[in-house]
Amino acid sequence: MSELPYGPPVRVSPLIKFGRWSFLGVGIVYGAFHQNRLSKKEAKIREIETKEKAIRDEKLKQERAIAAAAEMKNLEEMINKKA
Repeated sequence: MSELPYGPPVRVSPLIKFGRWSFLGVGIVYGAFHQNRLSKKEAKIREIETKEKAIRDEKLKQERAIAAAAEMKNLEEMINKKA
């Protein structure tokens, strides 16, 4: 052990060990609480997005139908001009 470059390891105070383990435990509890809170928030956002998606899909379907009808009308006009 005397060959270590900085000498023998220093004994860490029990108070410091207790503090380190306490902060670790508090950090884990805080992380679990924070994750739970964020998960609930995200679930609400997903629910709202699901409702909005149905409305958005219906609007897109109507817009596509209008665009297809306009394109068919243009094609018919082009065909009638040639004939």
